[in-house]
Order: sequence, then structure tokens, then C-alpha cells
Amino acid sequence: MSTPQNPSSTPKFENELDANFWNQRWISGQTGWDIGYASPPLVKYLEGYPNKDAAILIPGCGNAYEAAHFADNGFSNITLVDISEEAVARLTEKFKHTPQIKIHCEDFFKHQGKYDLILEQTFFCAQVLQQREEYVQKMASLLNKNGKLAGVLFGVSFGESGPPFGGDEKEYRELFSAEFHIDKMEPCYNSIAPRAGSELFFVFTKK
Repeated sequence: MSTPQNPSSTPKFENELDANFWNQRWISGQTGWDIGYASPPLVKYLEGYPNKDAAILIPGCGNAYEAAHFADNGFSNITLVDISEEAVARLTEKFKHTPQIKIHCEDFFKHQGKYDLILEQTFFCAQVLQQREEYVQKMASLLNKNGKLAGVLFGVSFGESGPPFGGDEKEYRELFSAEFHIDKMEPCYNSIAPRAGSELFFVFTKK
């Protein structure tokens, strides 16, 4: 894993990627991660997911286009978590008539619950490199037995000046194999055009 070992090389924003940082991004419209519709890889994956009543978590959910799509297609138990009060205020209004979607404004690393499936889309890449092992451990702790973590990761490196932060398949396999069986990790064939060739689609099962 490409975690900096020298404290002097630690990105200066390490302690600033907090609720205020993300809230200001929303308020100022600096939401470059927002593609405006449900992520094609997640949509395709859920098309083949058999349990419409599964407890699903989407952390760092942003505008949660995926949640809207899944609710419209019969999924009944979707939980959204975002640290930004501005994002959550928008979601609360957006989904006020959608009882199958629950919304929490909180730090993901403090969230409590148990889920059958957690969906990853631009959340992992928003965490500083020093949090990656904590991310893996937290994801595992939130999943039920045989629960799955699925979604996309950037398969290219952006260095240490993100977000976003990237990586490569070898790094991810080493990182996630501590808590998960690697069911699938392969180039994502249905990325949106600006991310074509730079994403890996994955499915992991909790050990």
C-alpha cells in the first residue's frame, strides 16, 4: 500500500477532509464526482442481485442517484450516509416521500448498523491514504455474515495530492484480502466516458 511513511510527506490537508471541507464543496458547487445519474456499473450489478429486501448501505452517497434508481426498481431497505449537512439536507427533501430510503448525516467511520450489501462509488477514493486499512476494517464490521462490498475503485494513481486518491489492483488485493474474499476485480467495462480505462469493478465477500 502506498501510504506515506515519512510524516513530512503527509498531505497537508490530512486533517482537513472533514465535514466542513465536504460541506463547502457542496455549497460552492465543487462536486466534480457527481455524474448526474446512477452509476452504470452499480446499476448493472444490482440488476442481478436477487434479494430486493437486502439491507443496502451507500456511504458517501452524494446526490444518491443510485438509491433513487434502486428504490424505483423494488429495493426496499436502503441506507445513505454522508458527512455533509448540505448534501443530507438536499437528500432529505429529495426522498421525503420515499420511506424505503433512510438518511444519516454522520461520519461513516462512526456509523453503526448491519448490512447485506455495501456499494462503493467515489467514497474510497475520497479518504486520505492513511485511512485505507480503517476503511477496510469498518466495511467488514458493518457487513453481515457473507455480506458483500461491491462497486468501483480507481485503477490509476493520482499521487498523494488528492482527493481523489487512486491505486492499483495489486495494492487493493493486498489491502482488502485481510477481511474479504476477492470474488472479482477486473477492468470496468461500463465506466462513464471520462473514467473509461481508469476504473476497476469489484465484488468482495466478508470472510
